[in-house]
Amino acid sequence: MTDLRLGVLGYGMRGTLARTAHRPGNGARVTAVADPDAGSRKRAAEAFDGAATTPDHREVVADPGIDAVLVLTPDHTHADLTCAALRAGKAVFVEKPLDITVERCDEILRTAHKTGSRLYVGHNMRHMPVIRLMRDIITRGEIGAVKTVWVRHFVGYGGDFYFKDWHAERRHTTGLLLQKAAHDIDVLHWLAGGWAARVQALGDLMVYGDLPHRREPGVPKTDDWYTADGHWPPASQRDLNPVIDVEDVSLVNMRLDNGVLAAYQQCHFTPDYWRNYTVIGDAGRLENLGDGPGAEVKVWTSGVSGHRADADTTYRVPDAESAAGHGGADPLLIDEFLRFARSGGRTDTSPVAARMAVAAGVRATESLRDGGTPRDIPPLDPALVRYFADGQPAR
Repeated sequence: MTDLRLGVLGYGMRGTLARTAHRPGNGARVTAVADPDAGSRKRAAEAFDGAATTPDHREVVADPGIDAVLVLTPDHTHADLTCAALRAGKAVFVEKPLDITVERCDEILRTAHKTGSRLYVGHNMRHMPVIRLMRDIITRGEIGAVKTVWVRHFVGYGGDFYFKDWHAERRHTTGLLLQKAAHDIDVLHWLAGGWAARVQALGDLMVYGDLPHRREPGVPKTDDWYTADGHWPPASQRDLNPVIDVEDVSLVNMRLDNGVLAAYQQCHFTPDYWRNYTVIGDAGRLENLGDGPGAEVKVWTSGVSGHRADADTTYRVPDAESAAGHGGADPLLIDEFLRFARSGGRTDTSPVAARMAVAAGVRATESLRDGGTPRDIPPLDPALVRYFADGQPAR
């Protein structure tokens, strides 16, 4: 099988995805990388021997020798770069979230529909073993029909990952309730079988906004910006982003279009880093304790008064085949994209679902910055919904 020739736009933190996709002789190889940072281009040249590097994304997009493009740049650039690649006839992998506004997400979907170029959004959590296990339990009907979903996200490395670079600024992310929560909102939608129709949120910048140790504007992150202990506690953080204007704690209530009620909570100044899902149906409930290999998903289906730690059924989250990226989810994500770029067809990720997750995050952010007033989610053109549900048939 001839290798797909891949162009990469952006070689920063998510450059791991490009390295995962680089499989010379086994289906795909990275042949060109664009990044405005000279250091990133040097690292890319070392990682992909023989690949061309350039500071100008247009050179990669216009290259007739490129079959597919991976957009791994900061969120606010996704729409412009993705649409350019789609118009050039490339299959496109765009990292989550799709973009930072509903309008720009819709522009991407319309462009994919108009050009017929294949669009794939990197919502890798749909391939995480713990998420697949919970979805399988729900699909089998073990807890009955889903009625409510509660998600708690403890972001122990929040200070390192989200308050030392562009993630800390509204102009690049809208807010962490979009940038970070869009991933869990997408999974919540997937488990509940519906999309948020109305949201209400509260949030605040409670801790990181008061920390004084900021870098000067234009000074890059230090080499030790991340450590295994997360620079704990938050007050020990140094060299934070010069501008911090996104919330570090947020709470969202949602009513989905199928009647399911859901809640999502996110905190960036907690010492632990994991996600806790509780899904309650009309015949039982499930909850994950831990979210990596070896963690457990417990299911309660018999009546009980008071707390009972021993569930009716306990499932062990299976070990991933690869330790690379999000518990092995990233290789599975790339496998699906490469298959889709080559052959088309339906995928477990969904551009429409990606747009709906962003829309919920945008409207929830508007709500929390307006005192918690409820917001309705804008609908998507039904023709686009049908097109992507059909697997983006060739046009």
